[in-house]
Amino acid sequence: MSKPKVVIIGGGWAGCAAAITAKKAGADVAVHERTDMLLGLGNVGGIMRNNGRYTAAEESILLGSYDLFQLCDDFSRHKNIDFPGHKHASLYDVNIIEPQVTRLLTSQGIEIYLKSRVTDVIKENNSITAVKLHDNRVITGDVFIETTGSTGPMGNCLKYGNGCAMCILRCPSFGPRVSISYKAGVEDILGRRANGSFGAFSGSCKLNKYSLSEELIQELNNKGVVVLPLPKEDINLDKLNIKVCQQYALKEYAENIVLLDTGHAKLMAPFYPLEKLRSIKGFENARFEDPYAGGIGNSIRYLSIAPRNNSMKVEGVDNLLCAGEKGGLFVGHTEAIVTGSLAGHNSVRVLLGMPLLELPRNLASGDLIAYANEEIVKEEGLKRRYTFAGASFFNRMKEKGLYSLDTNEIKKKIERLNLLNIYTEKLI
Repeated sequence: MSKPKVVIIGGGWAGCAAAITAKKAGADVAVHERTDMLLGLGNVGGIMRNNGRYTAAEESILLGSYDLFQLCDDFSRHKNIDFPGHKHASLYDVNIIEPQVTRLLTSQGIEIYLKSRVTDVIKENNSITAVKLHDNRVITGDVFIETTGSTGPMGNCLKYGNGCAMCILRCPSFGPRVSISYKAGVEDILGRRANGSFGAFSGSCKLNKYSLSEELIQELNNKGVVVLPLPKEDINLDKLNIKVCQQYALKEYAENIVLLDTGHAKLMAPFYPLEKLRSIKGFENARFEDPYAGGIGNSIRYLSIAPRNNSMKVEGVDNLLCAGEKGGLFVGHTEAIVTGSLAGHNSVRVLLGMPLLELPRNLASGDLIAYANEEIVKEEGLKRRYTFAGASFFNRMKEKGLYSLDTNEIKKKIERLNLLNIYTEKLI
């Protein structure tokens, strides 16, 4: 007799985390990713453990979702570094992390299907029975988890941004992202910017590190971070309002060029005119690595969010869960892994008809999931982004005593909640 099957649509950090916890809980798991690589934006991200993400990472590890955090720690180029507004960060190497994650999932018996774009659903009553692929194949499953993200298709970047910047998601090459929850009859929620317009620019660009001067390369390799004051005529505080990453919407990021060493030179700006960049000492030969049109634009995010409850189950569909940016106005890899881990574990609970797990609000992870859900129904809440790393939620963490660097203290709390290693429990 075959095991129940969990089908995950989208192979970013959230989808990979969901796959791992669903597998640990006892299901057969298949991940369908529309591009030729897992991790999506994780291939150009790289920042972990900064500010409250340290706490959230330790919570997840103690809950039993440790695999991806350990990999990021193992392949970090720099650990415990500070940069403006952020402390004790780790920077994993974006050039080598994806094959490591692929091997990890494969070693756990998780099926991975690349260049496998899901375009539609087949429903019976209130449940999805199968999904359709771009080549008309039909994939059946018992429970489905959508982690497609909120960036793309290309038309959104044209309509709400400065045009398709050809980012790591490569919609023109691999086809557009499709909202599975919308195909199942659930209306998407759209995030807004401060001025009320839809979406937001992705928060950073990646420069080819070796297109920079030897001095900058050496400083990045040694310290992991470079902060260079901008000429006064190039300072533009207004550009902070268009960024998705409000934890970096600090005046230091308008007054300086901030670079982080993630294998690329991560430029903490949504885009930067190439001719202006090349006029700055050390950047004379600068070249964008992602997005390729980073001199004029970046990808547009937060145009496809599914209404869900605090167990990450999508409202209105009996066997569909979501995570990552699909599950809220979340920013970051840690946030994706936290929500994906919960969705993966709960997918098996859905199969078994068990009560679904909600993380308690005296954990930073549980409070983020619940608080973002409360805020998203408000007009102003749609203009905010929710992250452990900064902005309003990190302030909330500090006010509520949820921010801690003491692993023993976090472990005692999780033990009191009887949740230690909950994600490693085999349910089937």
